[in-house]
Amino acid sequence: MNKRMGAILLAGMLVMTAGCSSGTPSDSNTAASQTAAPAADVQSEKRVIATTVAAAQIMDALEMDLVGVPTSTKELPNRYDGATKVGNPMSPNMEVVKSLDPTDVLSVTTLEYDLAPVFKNAAVDATFLNFTSLDKMNKEIIALGDKYNRQKQAQAIVAKVQDKQKEINQKIAGKKQPSVLILLGVPGSYLVATENSYIGDLVKLAGGINVVQGEKVEYLASNTEYLQQANPDIILRAAHGLPDEVIKMFDKEFQKNDIWKHFEAVQHNRVYDLQEDLFGTTGNLAATEALDELVKMLYPTNRDE
Repeated sequence: MNKRMGAILLAGMLVMTAGCSSGTPSDSNTAASQTAAPAADVQSEKRVIATTVAAAQIMDALEMDLVGVPTSTKELPNRYDGATKVGNPMSPNMEVVKSLDPTDVLSVTTLEYDLAPVFKNAAVDATFLNFTSLDKMNKEIIALGDKYNRQKQAQAIVAKVQDKQKEINQKIAGKKQPSVLILLGVPGSYLVATENSYIGDLVKLAGGINVVQGEKVEYLASNTEYLQQANPDIILRAAHGLPDEVIKMFDKEFQKNDIWKHFEAVQHNRVYDLQEDLFGTTGNLAATEALDELVKMLYPTNRDE
């Protein structure tokens, strides 16, 4: 696998897919490391900007107002209809951000490498939330609840996710674990997702075994010959940015590149396209639905349960 090429392709994909991963996340500047807020309601004294859709959705579930939200084609919570749009998650407009005089700006660790210098140069303090796995997302939600005096709401969000995990564990107990290949694509290119990616983490929680093992990065450049040797039971195709175009790209690739017909997953019709609204590239509140869908794909006998 060509790691350097994977990094180059991923950088290009980040421009097209807001919130897409770009490297190993840092735990040094997450919400969990922030000082907890005093017991009083901090809503009135906080001017918070969420620069990603996932962060905005979580803040809504915490019942927190925002002064700024990302510019996105995805639907944002009604609570933020009057909030100022601050630009794409990958490249927020610093002039607009500063004009809102924020006390907190929330982004994600998968964008930290690119955005930390931008925020620093603009003299804007930013917190990068680690949503690269379900467990890390849960920890960040608890930390945000402590910071903004929303402990009850945070506990409720996390409890729902953890209850779903327990349900999934019971449902798949004793079943043979399928091997899985995860492809992440945007128009014109695609990468292979490892266990360190968010979707890779979901697959692991659903009992799947990623065919790519022992890597520290989230994504690698694709090497079809190597992947064919791994011969996964299932292939998952995640389409981001322009999902309709990416699905067409994948279909064309699988039809024209002769090597794919040798994959057992292709021969047995076990190639699945993941819904973008459920399978983002960072953790989000659709995780419980995503786990249900994965179980149907990984264990077809559960499809009607």
